[in-house]
Amino acid sequence: MRTEIHRHPESLGVSLEGLYENETPSPQIVAPNIATRVIRRGVRCYISQRIARVIAGVPIVDVKSPPGSRPLQGLTRAAISARFERAVASADGVTGAHCVHELWMRGEMSINIERALERLWARAAASVPEWLPMRYIDWLPTVYEIALRCSSSAKGRSNIYLVLLDYQDRDGRYGVYVGMSKYSPAQRFDQHKAGIRAAGSVLKRGIEVLTGPTLHLQYIKRSEASRIEEELALALASAGLLVKGGH
Repeated sequence: MRTEIHRHPESLGVSLEGLYENETPSPQIVAPNIATRVIRRGVRCYISQRIARVIAGVPIVDVKSPPGSRPLQGLTRAAISARFERAVASADGVTGAHCVHELWMRGEMSINIERALERLWARAAASVPEWLPMRYIDWLPTVYEIALRCSSSAKGRSNIYLVLLDYQDRDGRYGVYVGMSKYSPAQRFDQHKAGIRAAGSVLKRGIEVLTGPTLHLQYIKRSEASRIEEELALALASAGLLVKGGH
């Protein structure tokens, strides 16, 4: 009988060392489809693959993992690259996005990020999370670093959002619009593009919402959102970005 075990690995009397090599489950240890098998004193026990990954120290990535948490930060570049290849092969947009994001945050060469984005969007567009941009932006790590310093202690109905602005025809770079709204970032972006209480910069030059850096700044108190909007815009401008909005 298959039993799902939720106890500490030491209580199992087994070692899961070597359960994953380069994060690939061993066919001798993983039972088909359902569970991971371990042997304890000659008795076969079954634990879920998710629990086995936790025990073995393999990072868990799912749709609830925010990019700011960087769940793959502890992996080597080679391990991330291998995981990305498996994600592309299986059209796993969530895992693939976290792989691209982690390399991006580490300063991976732009050409490599662009190629990875192209492959992932082409193979797994339906499951790629909305926080992964569709194009390479050199200052994205800076935006994450600054935005993650901002926090709100009060819940409410206001959302902080960022919009990527295309100024490449003017000076060859991207800018960013900082705003706040009671609507979701995607809804507010659509309103801007439709001319509804639109900022001219977003109406004319907005190309996509940068959802990831401000995921933790959703549904916050209006007074807090107003403060954060201004502080975030000033901090991004001080870091050398072309900033619009923020008031």
